[in-house]
Amino acid sequence: MKGFLFDMDGTMVDNMMIHHRAWQRKLSELGLEMTIEEVKEKIHGVNNEILERLFGDRFTHADRQRISGEKEAAYREIFLPQLKLIDGLQAFLDQAKSANIPMAIGTAAPEENAQFLIDNLALAPYFKGIFHAGSVSKGKPDPEIFDKAAASIDLEAKDCLVFEDSVTGAEAAYRAGAKAIIVTTTHAKEEFAHFPNILKFVDNYHGLTPEEFLSA
Repeated sequence: MKGFLFDMDGTMVDNMMIHHRAWQRKLSELGLEMTIEEVKEKIHGVNNEILERLFGDRFTHADRQRISGEKEAAYREIFLPQLKLIDGLQAFLDQAKSANIPMAIGTAAPEENAQFLIDNLALAPYFKGIFHAGSVSKGKPDPEIFDKAAASIDLEAKDCLVFEDSVTGAEAAYRAGAKAIIVTTTHAKEEFAHFPNILKFVDNYHGLTPEEFLSA
């Protein structure tokens, strides 16, 4: 491994349940009732794709953009008072930066949410490339975002280690030819049984050192 690629939601911050609740509330307003388990199973990827998948052509592109913006604004307002990195990640990033390991972010989050975390958690110095939903034409599990993130640090995805929390993210890493570490904030270990590219499952970043993965 020569570089690290990070997903953001559920991987760098433990925020997926806030997203799930925000989606559940917004979908209810749109007349679609889902249990939280259904939301966790079905709501993943880029917002426009989610709305098109659920509602077909019921909404125009402009409608989907508005609905997405409303949901994300509510998410940021709810999350700000409790915003923090997952335990142990700050130390891991500091060690990786000191070791000159190049890092980039590839998240399915919209640009506003990515920038919200970068700004409020002072993450910009750690990452050469930051890619979000607006950076790609196809969301995860398509590997496009990890290919672009790897290119931003002058590497191929197969030479990077991906940190992810979701099944779709693990598949994107697999399709990009990359090994992965799964942070189990959102999904159980058993849900990833069919992915041969996963090196390790962790609850947080305590005890992890960048050097242990460089020869993986």
